[in-house]
Amino acid sequence: MSHFVVFIHMLSTMRIIFLVLISAFASGQSVIEKAKGLYDAKKYAEATTLLKGVDDDRKEYAEARYWLGRVAYDQREYDDAADYFEEATEANPKSPEYFTWLGDTYGTIAQNANMVRQGMLAPKMKKAWEQAVALDPKAIDPRLSLIQYYLQAPGFMGGSTEKAVEVANQLVKIKPAEGHRQLGNIYARDKKTAEAEKEYQTMMKADPAYMSVLATYYANQQQHDKAFALLDDWLKNNPNDMSMIYLYGRTAAVSGHRLDAGEQNLKKYLAYTPKPNEPSHAGANMRLGNIYEKRGNKAEAKKYYQAALKLQPDMKDAKEGLERVSK
Repeated sequence: MSHFVVFIHMLSTMRIIFLVLISAFASGQSVIEKAKGLYDAKKYAEATTLLKGVDDDRKEYAEARYWLGRVAYDQREYDDAADYFEEATEANPKSPEYFTWLGDTYGTIAQNANMVRQGMLAPKMKKAWEQAVALDPKAIDPRLSLIQYYLQAPGFMGGSTEKAVEVANQLVKIKPAEGHRQLGNIYARDKKTAEAEKEYQTMMKADPAYMSVLATYYANQQQHDKAFALLDDWLKNNPNDMSMIYLYGRTAAVSGHRLDAGEQNLKKYLAYTPKPNEPSHAGANMRLGNIYEKRGNKAEAKKYYQAALKLQPDMKDAKEGLERVSK
């Protein structure tokens, strides 16, 4: 590329930044507010152009680098995201949110990294989450991440069930239901079933909305009557709770009990458009495949497994189900 072409490209980029800045000024919005609006609209390229125009001598610099990190993270450019979050924390070392995202990004990178890089990232993510907690004694998200770190990391890297329990007990004081849920998860992981059940029951008393956690625990423990009792009671008072309708169908599919009711609930869920973070239609189709397979109706099971894979081609359970009913 010639120097002239590079120069023209630079002028074009500067013009775009200038126009976006003028637009933000005309609307009465700050640069960050304008960028957040673009981010929410998933206009990542425009948001990036605007945010990169914020120089390091401006007070918005730290927040601009933070939002550049959020954009990069959403686009799965995790190394770039980590760099931006590092710059944000350096520019403003008093934001627990910046440190939380920095630690989470390190953790995401580590998931697919080799052992050497995982070893390098581990202390960095732990330090970031610990800093977030130090800055905000009531912070929940970094504590949740720290619990997982302590449970998964080897002892020589700071892993410790006792430390995980300690952090979970901190959460009990901040958000009781979540704290007891985490304690239940820890005990369930260690196969301490009586302790786990007690914590989950205490969790539900603190906040009945956590009922699904206890119902799922009972289903996983093959205590299907207890799981269905909770779901029946909940749906009697909340008949349009679609997440619980799905969970009822899933419990039926996994347990082999109440298959008719499970089928009805899953088909009802398929007529509903899931919201973000709710179970997918792919999952509902896969569970219907489970139900028909348990009935011995391979043709119908095959149809629903195929429907699940059409929506989510990498769904392992649906692939395995399809293989079973295609023999």
